[in-house]
Amino acid sequence: MSLKDQITEDMKTAMRAKDSVRLGTIRLLLAAVKQKEVDERVVVDDVTLVGIVDKLIKQRKDSVAAYVQAERQDLADKEADEIKVLEAYLPQRLGADEITAAVALIVSTLGASGPGDMGKVMGAVKTQLAGKADMALVSQAVKAALAG
Repeated sequence: MSLKDQITEDMKTAMRAKDSVRLGTIRLLLAAVKQKEVDERVVVDDVTLVGIVDKLIKQRKDSVAAYVQAERQDLADKEADEIKVLEAYLPQRLGADEITAAVALIVSTLGASGPGDMGKVMGAVKTQLAGKADMALVSQAVKAALAG
């Protein structure tokens, strides 16, 4: 069963259970998937879908930070609940040590050195670690690898 089919089944389950938070979040996710399919005239596969989920989670995290700063804890809690629902559709993430090791291997393979090669390394890292790691942590690991 593809990830998209699993999400559709989860939506049906949430409807039956009258779980409004889960249902609303899944509907937003499916709307984002549909938008991607229509805009780019493609059928979204699991890898692309994980990227969409990552993007939605990043948006929610930014919103939580903004709501906390504006002292709107109720809205921050709502966004945090949506993050929990979305995270269920992500594959198991790599730990910090695994990310550092993968980045070090890519840097040595490319022969990159210094901050000037950041773009080249990030391009290679994104293709290998997309969906498997938090890209903010990956970016920090790349900066550290190129600085040292």
